[in-house]
Amino acid sequence: MSNQLGPTQDGEAINFSLYSEQASKVTLGLFDKDRMLKKEFPLKKTGSVWHIAINDVPEDALYAYRVDDKPDWLVDPYAKALYSEGHWGEKPSPLLCRIQRPSDFNWGGDAPLHLPFASLLIYEMHIRGFTKDASSQVKYPGTFLGLIEKIPHLQALGINCVELLPIYLFDESSGNYWGYSPLHFFAPMTRFASNPERASEECKEMVKAFHKAGIEVVLDVVFNHTGSCPSFRRLDNQIYYLLNENGEDMNFSGCGNTVQCNHPVVIELIVSALRHWVTEYHIDGFRFDLASIFCRGANGEVLENSPLIEAICNDPVLAKTKLIAEPWDCGGLYQVGSFPRADRFAQWNGQYRDQVRRFLKGTDGQAGGFAKVLADSSFQSINFVTAHDGFTLCDLVSYNEKHNEANGEENRDGNNANESWNCGEEGPSTSPEVLSLRERQMRNFVCALLLGAGTPMILMGDEYGHTREGNNNAYCQDNRLNYFLWDELEARGDFFRFYQKMIDFRKGTLCPLRKK
Repeated sequence: MSNQLGPTQDGEAINFSLYSEQASKVTLGLFDKDRMLKKEFPLKKTGSVWHIAINDVPEDALYAYRVDDKPDWLVDPYAKALYSEGHWGEKPSPLLCRIQRPSDFNWGGDAPLHLPFASLLIYEMHIRGFTKDASSQVKYPGTFLGLIEKIPHLQALGINCVELLPIYLFDESSGNYWGYSPLHFFAPMTRFASNPERASEECKEMVKAFHKAGIEVVLDVVFNHTGSCPSFRRLDNQIYYLLNENGEDMNFSGCGNTVQCNHPVVIELIVSALRHWVTEYHIDGFRFDLASIFCRGANGEVLENSPLIEAICNDPVLAKTKLIAEPWDCGGLYQVGSFPRADRFAQWNGQYRDQVRRFLKGTDGQAGGFAKVLADSSFQSINFVTAHDGFTLCDLVSYNEKHNEANGEENRDGNNANESWNCGEEGPSTSPEVLSLRERQMRNFVCALLLGAGTPMILMGDEYGHTREGNNNAYCQDNRLNYFLWDELEARGDFFRFYQKMIDFRKGTLCPLRKK
């Protein structure tokens, strides 16, 4: 029996190993490339680990597990590759695992870049959204390879780090375009690949191309909750999820399925996934969604010391990896400036966002607070005024209220406290005075973002003034609201050049000063 979970080479055999305390029986199913079940094998149990070694496993075999004679097949939490047919938005059935053989990918000497935080200009972006619109004119729109074609744009803008919204498998068929509905932590999203069978290779090609261009790759990772994931529920519901005394979910994520991050089994899963992305894909860093959930214990209580955070910080494979926390959760825990292990974790600074917005829209008495967040260096702050959730830069100066009717929730979803100002008219305007004021305000926000003491993060599309038409929660919009519109970039060349010049100014003045 291998000590490593998941499928591993064991001489001439493949050893399949799965953790489950609550299962009374586990069966391995081997499928052919057409997803037809060929053989079934009962697994043996040692402690809480189920395992079997099988000789002569076909190269193209797929696999899955069945627990306690239930009819559905479950994916292996430690599988390194998954098989998913169909088009974007179609739920795969069944979802099967691939056996990832030793890779012959030619990295050509590539390695993580290890750029200092003080020099970073981060660009938050979505793989599909960056090139899916027809105006991108790339060969493979909406994919890892399509993104490669547009790296020259990012170089021209002047950024040196991309923060990619989730790229491991998530359930987009549930309407979660952004990717915050994870089903698996190790395998790249097959529907971000031009060829689903080459998702791993195409993802590596993208990372290699970014590094060649001098751009780091940070992944937005979601370990605080999952989508509707039968594998975790069926294997060990009481281990993987935070449950109350009645066995019901505790919800600190805002969307249920909150993960019990500090259980030893879950800690090992998360750390193993992070190691995998660093060693197998050369990823430079991670941004942890709702990271304050990492500070909650088995009963939802706030822990003084988080075993998961310590495990991540003390792992030798992750020693030089960038770590960025979103330091709050949906249960009221807010830790901006006080997130544990500030020596290792940079922090998304929501206070910076809100204070800059209040000051620039003219709220009285905000000058002191504005100056404080602009100059604050008490922790490694990731400064932003816009992000994937919330208003875009253009909408921040065009709308007083959210307009989320297109989401189908009667405008009840999304944040009501946006600290925005429409400059005198709600939404699109033909008034020269209103349009001129909005343009000045957008430039004011760019200046504030790029002159702050922290590390600036730019939202994809803000460099040309992208609008989501007032939608501040476009999580389900697989359309032009979330797509980068390359024709609009061309039309807004003046604003793009201003953004370029401000980035050049930061690089030439503030960044060198911070290095001394």
